[in-house]
Amino acid sequence: LRSLQHTIRHFSYNILMSERKIPYNGYHRRTCLLLFFPLALLFLLISAKAHALNVKEYRLENGLKVLIAEDHKAPVATFQVWYRVGARNEHSGKTGISHLLEHMMFKGTKKHGSKVFSRLIQKNGGIDNAYTTRDFTMYFETLSSDRIGLAIELEADRMQNLLLKPDDVKYERSVVMEERRLRYEDDPQNSLYEEVVAAAFKVHPYHHPVIGWMSDLRSIEQEDLLEHYRRYYAPDNAFIVVVGDVKPDEIMEKVRLNFGSIPAGPGAEEVSSEEPPQRGERRIILRREAKLPYIMIGYHTPLFPDRDAAALEVLSTILSGKSGRLYRNLVRGKEVALNAFASYDSVRIDPFLFFLGGTPRPGVDTSVLENALYEEIGRLAKEPPSGKEMEKARNQVEASFIMGQDSIYMMGQMIGSFELIGSWKLMEKYLDLIRSITPEDIQRVAKKYFTEENRTVGILIPKQG
Repeated sequence: LRSLQHTIRHFSYNILMSERKIPYNGYHRRTCLLLFFPLALLFLLISAKAHALNVKEYRLENGLKVLIAEDHKAPVATFQVWYRVGARNEHSGKTGISHLLEHMMFKGTKKHGSKVFSRLIQKNGGIDNAYTTRDFTMYFETLSSDRIGLAIELEADRMQNLLLKPDDVKYERSVVMEERRLRYEDDPQNSLYEEVVAAAFKVHPYHHPVIGWMSDLRSIEQEDLLEHYRRYYAPDNAFIVVVGDVKPDEIMEKVRLNFGSIPAGPGAEEVSSEEPPQRGERRIILRREAKLPYIMIGYHTPLFPDRDAAALEVLSTILSGKSGRLYRNLVRGKEVALNAFASYDSVRIDPFLFFLGGTPRPGVDTSVLENALYEEIGRLAKEPPSGKEMEKARNQVEASFIMGQDSIYMMGQMIGSFELIGSWKLMEKYLDLIRSITPEDIQRVAKKYFTEENRTVGILIPKQG
């Protein structure tokens, strides 16, 4: 594989160099590009396969799972701790507690005081951060591979020894509340997104925003955070992903030394809620101070590894981007939109939404753009896309998936995302499914999911202010 990759790199480079020397005369330039892109794609596919085969899996007696992928391109490594807790694990009255606890994880332990964690990582030439989603909370450090032991030691310490001082809780709670004001309450488009999702989910906890509702944030106290921390921040409710210039045996020796003595938790509470099928259109009208109106439409859709999810991924690509149908037909063709988008993420724990939307051109009513979006979906339901359009879309999804693994951080994120929904080994199945999608699959899912009774429509109407 390494020999073939080297050959492709060398040949592709020569093609590019020769292309630069050839004056543009149509045929020669297209010939070079046609030769280059299949070779480049082949190189990416080989690289992705090699990455997947390098993942090694371990498990400690306390239930902590460890996934290690060797990548010796550069002397750096990323260390990621994934906790199986997010907004979907929260109850009404305490929404946003997972995100607030993420903030508190940087406030120190008995061994390392507040802000010491990040200063130590930065002092050793690394970076660290964390983020919370509806499905998980992830913490990571990326630094020189010979100093990865520091990240292991620090993460093990805060998995079991977090201080959670009352004054720190009060301060960080105010920080998160201000973050909510800035990101949602003062941002009309994000506010519309929040309202659309809340309307689309009546039963499932995806109804709640990750950052939480403002009234719930005010009610979260030290005891609430401590209970959440003890229940979900345990080795048997987490897994570790390490990617980079590392030797698995050496990493596991450090992991066992630091994490092995941490006891398993009391057991995370399972999420049993299941959103019932939507039986009619739901509409949200949001009047806010804004320069332009905005439309967002959400449809309930399935998840990977469902074949329909792969078809929806390809369908989203057919609609998206500067060369996609929405931009080509609504922005440039009919000129009814300043921008238009389609968005879909199939790698989640529970079924979520496929989004369509955009901003109408000044002077164009929101209903005109809304109907134009439905027309584009209707075209796919009536007539399947051409073979050329399908090949382009499949290649775009495939290239995006593979090139996303080029950095060690993104490779770790991808491994973790698939592990979260079942197993990191599903990564290989993802591309096989994408490649197998046919024009008839696109037509079928367009008919099946993009129906009036299955959609939630949000309209942002600017008001004077």
